[in-house]
Amino acid sequence: MHHIFKPPDFRPVEENLRECFRVLAAQRARGEVLELPGVTIASAGVSFQMFNAAFLSAPVTDAEELDARVMAARKYFASQGMRWSFWFCEDWAQHGARRKAGAVFQRHGLNLTSEMPGMVAAALKRGERASGLHLRLAAAGESLALFRQIGALCFHVPPVWFGEVFDDAMMQRPGFRASVAYEDDTPIGTAASVITGRVVGLYNIAVLPEYRRRGYGSMITRLAAEDAL
Repeated sequence: MHHIFKPPDFRPVEENLRECFRVLAAQRARGEVLELPGVTIASAGVSFQMFNAAFLSAPVTDAEELDARVMAARKYFASQGMRWSFWFCEDWAQHGARRKAGAVFQRHGLNLTSEMPGMVAAALKRGERASGLHLRLAAAGESLALFRQIGALCFHVPPVWFGEVFDDAMMQRPGFRASVAYEDDTPIGTAASVITGRVVGLYNIAVLPEYRRRGYGSMITRLAAEDAL
């Protein structure tokens, strides 16, 4: 007997990521969420181009079809005069489109900046937790300022850019839950979550440099999942 590995369905993870960007783009003066054929636009209209984003939203069969979808996104952002990014989920692309994707994006002035694997867990096993570790909602004031400061430092982003994405109205957009992690009364990291259906997506998991390599990243991840659930 041969066991055939069946990878998990990528779509719940991919849809959760797009929803995260939709939430952050919604209800902004320059923000817009737009569904084009096979392409989702979720643009926050901010300086940080990673959050002026386009995504595939349906399968793409070949390089020509991929080129057309990237062109549609490029035209939209050119009309807005914005710097932008395309979050390319390889699982939407059949082999031919995936193999030629790099050349397609380069033709449109886009270069690979990072590769982020989507990780899936059906459940989290119980693990050890520092007794004083807890999350506080980053709703406004000092807590929101800490969420921005820690995030900007840990993700190497200019604080002004990070503050523009996670603005004062962030908590008024239902669906994005941002928290600061504390060890007793000391802020040490951040976490955020977005829920789509029965899926909890975890984002902005960060630990300040001086608290790393102690297991805090794992513990904050568990806390954020439990909090969202």
